[in-house]
Amino acid sequence: MVQSPSKPIALEEFLKLPETKPASEYIDGQIIQKPMPQGKHSTIQTELSTTINGVLKPQKIARAFSELRCTFGGRSTVPDVSVFTCKRIPRDEKGEVANIFSIAPNWAIEILSPDQSQTKVTKNILHCLNHGTEMGWLIDPDEQTVFVYLSKQQPEVFDHLEQKLLVLSFANELNLSVGLVFGWLLE
Repeated sequence: MVQSPSKPIALEEFLKLPETKPASEYIDGQIIQKPMPQGKHSTIQTELSTTINGVLKPQKIARAFSELRCTFGGRSTVPDVSVFTCKRIPRDEKGEVANIFSIAPNWAIEILSPDQSQTKVTKNILHCLNHGTEMGWLIDPDEQTVFVYLSKQQPEVFDHLEQKLLVLSFANELNLSVGLVFGWLLE
């Protein structure tokens, strides 16, 4: 859903607005509400975040966040899963995880919902890559395909169950495959 204000809204004004459910994003002066996650989307998002955190968080390598607002490069978006290396996680004065993340994640993961525009989601991934994100994934549950985007490289397509998914070097221990990711939908 696109909410068109009568006059253009600035990013600073958008950030003062109350949060919506599902989350709204600020893209090119427009407020766009994300679609409500459905079963396949929610299952993959939950399992993927849990898997990443189960392997990388105990070793203090990285942490996955679900639906975390990231504001950088003139946009404020909410990737389905944002992965930050531990040294890049913003902290408050108490040393706790900060509420505001004004940096791009190391790894941005989007899961396509049935009524969501693949073009819009791809643009969000490309925006992340243009502002420091090292890798983006676009997971399409209906096509059982994962598109992997790396900065300044052609995207790679993973659509065979046995294919091991490309991850960043800090996440090599994950051993994620196409079959594992979409197998979560059968559990």
